[in-house]
Amino acid sequence: MGSLVFWVLLLGSLLPPRPLLSSSNGLSVNFYGNTCPNVENFIWNALVEKMREPNKPNITLPGTLRLFFHDCFVEGCDGSVLITSTANDAERYADINKSLPPDGFDIVIRAKKAVEAACPGVVSCADILAILARDVVYYAKGPWWPVEMGRRDGRISKAAHAADQVPSGYSNLTDLIVRFQFKGLSKFDLVTVSGAHNLGSTHCIEFADRIRQHDPILNETLRAGLIKGCPYPKIDPLVVIPFHEPPFQFDNEYYKSLMQNKGLLTSDQALFSGGDEYIREMVLRFAGDKELFFKSFGNAMQRLGAVGVKTGTEGEIRRECTSFN
Repeated sequence: MGSLVFWVLLLGSLLPPRPLLSSSNGLSVNFYGNTCPNVENFIWNALVEKMREPNKPNITLPGTLRLFFHDCFVEGCDGSVLITSTANDAERYADINKSLPPDGFDIVIRAKKAVEAACPGVVSCADILAILARDVVYYAKGPWWPVEMGRRDGRISKAAHAADQVPSGYSNLTDLIVRFQFKGLSKFDLVTVSGAHNLGSTHCIEFADRIRQHDPILNETLRAGLIKGCPYPKIDPLVVIPFHEPPFQFDNEYYKSLMQNKGLLTSDQALFSGGDEYIREMVLRFAGDKELFFKSFGNAMQRLGAVGVKTGTEGEIRRECTSFN
């Protein structure tokens, strides 16, 4: 009887936390209602235009989503990852950020240009990136969620800060939990936001050690295929492998792959095999209920988008996303 009660309580606790509905953090859905009411249309149109270009669409979607996550985990969601510097010491030049696809940066620049043409000096690059993170998921047939706006762009961008704060593909479950909790995010958010890996690919170098050392958790059939696609001992740093198939449609296949021990990254597979019963059960629930995952993902992205935001008179509204004013 005690075991039954435990599982009832566990399953009940897996209901998605409520989304952010108040503007107590200085953000609100209608922040630009008077100053730039069509901002989301401008950004969506810029994305659609870019997606129509040949050889561009696939990398833009996962690249932009990943860019948002890396931005929020360093200095908060303030567009600091977008800054360039001649000394190569800005956040985007950290080793962990060097694989961020150029297309992710490019769509932010394009969207900013479109917004500036209509509403100069009003909308931050941080808000544009937050909106794009939602739009690329929706474009890939994933969920839509209301984006709270009002972020200001940060004035600090240091590569060293990224190395200290962004989780890596080699992170174990304990490390992931600690890094998320440090940002005010829960285990629920960890598993849900990790679902961003329903889109895109990862570089062979990110899981090369799992092939070399014959990780016993890694699905043996998958490993055999990876050896052909990522031959070792010399790993080509430019070769990428999809997280799963199809790699450019947002769904819940990522969680199903973890159940089959087909998570490419150590940090991915740890969600199912890392020994945390709550997290493992979340993977099972999301694998079996796409609607629950979609609803949870939108809520989790709202919470991620509120991490360390700068509002009011903090920061600035950049004229160009790649440089401080």
